Amino acid sequence: VLPSPDGPAPSVSITEIRQYLRAQDIPFHDGYSCLHTPSLFTGDRGDQPLSANAPFTLFIDKTTGSFLCTATLAEGTWQDFQANVEMRHHGVTPIPPASSEETEEEMRQAREDARCIWERALPLWELLDEKETKETKALFGISQVTDATLKRFGVRYLRAARSLVFPWFSPQDATLKGLKLLRVEKKGGTKTYVEETLPRFDSYRNLFGLPLIGRRDTELVLTGWELDALALHQAAGVASLALPRGASSLPPTLLPYLEQFKRITLWLGEDLRSWEAAKLFARKLSLKRCSLVRPGNLQPRPLEALNQGLNVTKILRSALLASHKSIISFRQLREEVFGELVNTEQVSGIKWARFPELNKLLKGHRKGELTIFTGPTGSGKTTFISEYALDLCMQGVCTLWGSFEINNVRLAKIMLTQFAGRRLEDQLELYDEWADRFEELPLYFMTFHGQQNIKTVIDTMQHAVYMYDITHVVVDNLQFMMGHEHLSVDR
Repeated sequence: VLPSPDGPAPSVSITEIRQYLRAQDIPFHDGYSCLHTPSLFTGDRGDQPLSANAPFTLFIDKTTGSFLCTATLAEGTWQDFQANVEMRHHGVTPIPPASSEETEEEMRQAREDARCIWERALPLWELLDEKETKETKALFGISQVTDATLKRFGVRYLRAARSLVFPWFSPQDATLKGLKLLRVEKKGGTKTYVEETLPRFDSYRNLFGLPLIGRRDTELVLTGWELDALALHQAAGVASLALPRGASSLPPTLLPYLEQFKRITLWLGEDLRSWEAAKLFARKLSLKRCSLVRPGNLQPRPLEALNQGLNVTKILRSALLASHKSIISFRQLREEVFGELVNTEQVSGIKWARFPELNKLLKGHRKGELTIFTGPTGSGKTTFISEYALDLCMQGVCTLWGSFEINNVRLAKIMLTQFAGRRLEDQLELYDEWADRFEELPLYFMTFHGQQNIKTVIDTMQHAVYMYDITHVVVDNLQFMMGHEHLSVDR
């Protein structure tokens, strides 16, 4: 749930951050998406000024003012940062903002579970016999990936769950902080990949492959899948990382780890959704250093390119610069237009799985479009729209709900019932199992209720778009949000 309306995080501008740092004599560099300063949490006495010779390991997000110290993993809001600077002035060594004991305990438990799984998992080349290894590799489509590559990235196999295990090591001290499990489900002739993470998604901040990045590496390829990162390293020898949530979001807490790169190529997948996501992430990472690999028949996802024997280095060289000039000619748009003609189906948006008739009317959910549903009170608008949004959310569309009419608890109850497809009040023993699955969805709720100041609501939406890469916002309903006296103003 996003911050409550009583105290939305006061927004801070980059100018204010710079002025504050200068006023406090804190040396800083201007990075791509963050400002870099020496850390408040390492080093010695609090009353000493921060030295410009100290390593600049503290990163302040230029959009939100939140900070992360990569040396101590201390993180917090801009207000936390200012409070810590004050503490230093009083000679007190700052302490990182603490998370609640409950969260600490959950994280500890998740790490313990991860360690047990990790110890039971085997390197793929140590399975019973060659046949089992071959079959397992074929199942995951990684027959071309060598043992040396798997060893380098530390990938293992958990036989009991028939899953590949990707470790998440701390970049500081190489301790195991969590894992991602990947298994294959076959339905008919189609293969689908199912992922599970420890700790759970919301606290999973792993850039797979990070411990292998050298300090001097300045070029990086960012992928949306761990197996793609393996394929890229093997086929082109490039530094490659995989985002924890693939093409669905790039959490801002990961930006500090990407600051060292002068050039980032985004190759997130092979469909138009990955292409849209790449354009969105490039804006967060700073357009001037990003290039994008455009999906197409001859440019599938990296693993597929390796399997088909395509020249991966050549594909990387043909990546398009993300920063378009303000005026361009058709020649620069030519490839994009061709892509839209080839992928007519994908261009029409993300189809609803449960509403074939709706697909005929609206074709699919596309970003940048406004759809208004009207109907008399009690005709089922909220019930239908929660089902409609849930359908997209289950396909990985990051969704933000602003329910001004009914409260979030009731709304979440409706959606959970629709998600489970059963009356949970009659089967309470199943609640935790369904709630766990529901929690994995990229779904967020605004905590507003009743009439609101429009500016506050829009600021909250913009914040959510930056933080969680929201691509679908639901407002229920417009009249409640605006209040009745607003109706005379320009709608």
